[in-house]
Amino acid sequence: MKKRLVAGILAGAMAMSLMAGCGSSSSSSAAADSAASGSAVKAADGEYNMTLLMSVRDEFLSSLEAAAMSCAKENGVNLTTQDCQNDASKQLQYIETAANNGEDAVLVNVVDAETGKECIEAAGDMACVFVNRSLSDNELIKDYKNAAIVASNEDETGGYVVENLDKHFADKGDEPINVVIICGVMGQYAVTHRTQSVKDAMEASKLNYVQVGEDLAGEWDRATAIDVISPLLGVEDIDAVLCNNDSMAIGVIEALNAAGLEPGKDVVVTGIDATVDGCQAVAEGTELCTVFQNPVGQGEGAILAALNIINGKPCNDGTDFETAEGNDQVMWVPFEPVNADNVADYQ
Repeated sequence: MKKRLVAGILAGAMAMSLMAGCGSSSSSSAAADSAASGSAVKAADGEYNMTLLMSVRDEFLSSLEAAAMSCAKENGVNLTTQDCQNDASKQLQYIETAANNGEDAVLVNVVDAETGKECIEAAGDMACVFVNRSLSDNELIKDYKNAAIVASNEDETGGYVVENLDKHFADKGDEPINVVIICGVMGQYAVTHRTQSVKDAMEASKLNYVQVGEDLAGEWDRATAIDVISPLLGVEDIDAVLCNNDSMAIGVIEALNAAGLEPGKDVVVTGIDATVDGCQAVAEGTELCTVFQNPVGQGEGAILAALNIINGKPCNDGTDFETAEGNDQVMWVPFEPVNADNVADYQ
């Protein structure tokens, strides 16, 4: 799915006033009320009862939420969503509450990837679908017929980033290309795999990439990225800054401008997620590339996977998504590379 097909969804998630997925605008309005109040959001009455537990509300997850709400309505699902506020114990309590209420499924944007087994066991007889974030060990769900994962394969991201870097630095030959890596929250599955995949891709490249210093903790946050990169500017010789997400990439771009350096020329910046701001930066040439992660595909996929589990079908039945090699309980929603050549398709 090209981002141009869901650009309105992404913008709507920010404003919380447009709809996503396959339904009407009422669910998005409910999401807006929830974002303002912190209370649960509930879809219209349906045949099935499910709860979506988000680790926290941000631009990406709000888009996922809106898509899930819309798809739930289309498929006869009464969906409630809750913000766990990055509290793993609170998330487990919400799962237990859903189980005690006799719900059919719980969709978990897991706070702590190490708690997968606890989440599944707390779900009891309910279908338990982990969405957007994988577990520290995806293999453990093979022990549970009622569990599935709907996410994007983070190990793909580094290859897309380095492919664009290779093109940009093609004339460097054996000359060192000095890179700084800015990570999200250290220890999270996505951070570990996004970071390692870009390191592996640089190692496999014919070009000579050299990491400057250790991985920096940007906490997924624009302001934090500014704080961690600013002391290095004008001190270290830096050719590129590779960020785990677009928010941090935007922060780096702002820090470069403040230091009198030109993003895209003096220092190359890359991101991941293809957010609205990230795509705008790519279009302007201040961000070399990003990688589109599909919140609509993940939100709708989680609903459909839960319904498939309830009805005894493969988790990807009726979707265009493939399962992981060797694990048919993991459904991958593909990443897509975004650069200056195709960014218009994602805006």
